[in-house]
Amino acid sequence: MRWRIADTVRSRAARAVTGASSSLPPEGFHVKQEGTGAPVIEAEPAVASELAGDRISVLRRFADDLGTRGELLGLIGPQEAERLWSRHVLNCAVLAPLIAPGARVADIGTGGGLPGLVLAILRSDAHFRLIEPMERRCAWLSEQIETLGLENAEVLRGRAEEYHGAWEVDIVTARAVTALRKLVPLTAPLLRNGGEMLFLKGVSVQSEIDAAAKALRAHRVTEVEVRELGAGQLDETTRAFRAVVQRPA
Repeated sequence: MRWRIADTVRSRAARAVTGASSSLPPEGFHVKQEGTGAPVIEAEPAVASELAGDRISVLRRFADDLGTRGELLGLIGPQEAERLWSRHVLNCAVLAPLIAPGARVADIGTGGGLPGLVLAILRSDAHFRLIEPMERRCAWLSEQIETLGLENAEVLRGRAEEYHGAWEVDIVTARAVTALRKLVPLTAPLLRNGGEMLFLKGVSVQSEIDAAAKALRAHRVTEVEVRELGAGQLDETTRAFRAVVQRPA
């Protein structure tokens, strides 16, 4: 059964994204001209098509809209449109091959759609719950899901801990949410026995792992590893923390 967009979130979309058009520009990536007050969007790298395959047109439309409206809506910071593909979109896209077909995925603190919406675009064979506490961001996510025709995703407004005990998923993803010592207790209860954590992290990931030792033990997190993704494809590889939750039978 496919998960659907929560009606309560969908109904807020039009009024929460104040002053933003719900229509997307024509298919294809474009770069705004300097001096017009509009953001200058990074040109699409050639490797994007390689990573996205037949989903490139959908990914392109999402990236274009995020680059055009993201700063205004508080989804990305100033000047981030200038490195939108290399630093954000493709940084998330390389995580897609680690998602198993048919997996139930919860993305924590989805924000502007990184990585949850990018993964939902690229992996139409998996099912995504995008958890985000801010109404305006939920409205943006719901708008994107509907406009891009994504039937494999839904938006849940709230915090991860609000869903502890409500349901379980196969994989939890996160990017730029919080340090591992805090992230592990937030996400472990959402996972089924044997479920995976896949968190995008920076260069200090090993230090975070060391600092999270107590939390990892308390939540029975095993098989901890750091994956280097995008080697030979991206100028800067992506680091992903991967681990498995093993609960007693």
